[in-house]
Amino acid sequence: MSSWLEKGWRHVWLPYAQMQTAPLPLPVARTGGSGIHLEDGRVLIDGIASWWTACHGYNHPHIAQAVSAQLARVPHVMFGGLAHEQAYRLSTRLAALLPAPLNRVFFTDSGSVAVEVAIKIAVQSRLNRGERGRTKILAFTGGYHGDTFGTMAICDPEEGMHAMFTGLLPEHPVIPLPRDEASTAAFDAFLETNANTLAGIIIEPLVQGAGGMVLHPPQVLRHLRRAADAYGLTLIFDEIFTGFGRTGTMFAFEQAGVAPDIITLSKALTGGTLPLAATIATDALFEAFLSESPATALMHGPTYMANALGCAAANASLDLFEREPRLAQVAAISAQMAHELAPCRALPGVVDVRVLGAIGVVELAEIANPAALRMALVAQGVWIRPFRNILYLTPAFTISPDELSHLCAAIFRVLS
Repeated sequence: MSSWLEKGWRHVWLPYAQMQTAPLPLPVARTGGSGIHLEDGRVLIDGIASWWTACHGYNHPHIAQAVSAQLARVPHVMFGGLAHEQAYRLSTRLAALLPAPLNRVFFTDSGSVAVEVAIKIAVQSRLNRGERGRTKILAFTGGYHGDTFGTMAICDPEEGMHAMFTGLLPEHPVIPLPRDEASTAAFDAFLETNANTLAGIIIEPLVQGAGGMVLHPPQVLRHLRRAADAYGLTLIFDEIFTGFGRTGTMFAFEQAGVAPDIITLSKALTGGTLPLAATIATDALFEAFLSESPATALMHGPTYMANALGCAAANASLDLFEREPRLAQVAAISAQMAHELAPCRALPGVVDVRVLGAIGVVELAEIANPAALRMALVAQGVWIRPFRNILYLTPAFTISPDELSHLCAAIFRVLS
């Protein structure tokens, strides 16, 4: 064991882990492309791009150069009363990528906080207009939006990760997605009765990520858009996972031909290099905060909001989307995973195999020991982190066909 790992193990607290039984993490010496180089000399092909962030692969020289140059000039200045070029350029570029009404960018430092800000905008815009009773956000079974108290309250209460906090969290309605005739009728009936208590609706477009990589068709988003318009609700698309090409289009909502009133972005925003998130709202929502009174302002401001290094990385990442064929690469990854994961359907215990963009999923009836399964995959030379009852791939868009084949074959061998 590395000395730094042995000493530090007595002090760290790992995410999503029972520390009494958690195995030691693998010490990483360096990264590059789709490779994680361990201190013992092994190289693992990363199948999940560090929780879906490293869309251009690790250590892309263009992003590294941009961050290095920014570090020499302005690593960070407070965003209250001061401005730096990277944030203002980034906000302009993000607005240009999105439909015209989505013009106002509020920067934060994590996806959970970006969703917290979206909730606050949806609710406070009502309060600023004197609507006191519309304070709830409608969320959906299987949804996941973060681990802070506000976001836990709009996650699926039955999925288990936050069940302990039932009764302590703000109460918001969570109902099934309107994905078929019965659930659509139930959704419509719920709105007819309860819309006057709602400020907005939130959904992860096309795929509910941490809820199990569960897919839904674009018409679900179209139905939500019609419903939000009919009842005057703020429609929030949480694209923290799906944004920046992961589903095959730059943003997942593009496949439905509708746009939200608020979109939240993070993860791949900086190409997996630095923490940064954004909540982007329409001009109409922004204008609901404008008055002569300070009381109607959006009173939120993370200390490292719009960090200059993170914004420089994000601008460099957008450069790569403009210069290099990322969406074509996603299409090729999608086709290859659909072909090479298909044999898993015949394996005992496999419930489903599904692919959307650069997301490949092998769903099992159960995973009795995720840690043991993870280490069996490591023995195959790959880094894949199963959760709940699924094995999934969300590789870098720059992964080579041979590396992707190795990932798919490793899953098949281990499950066999």
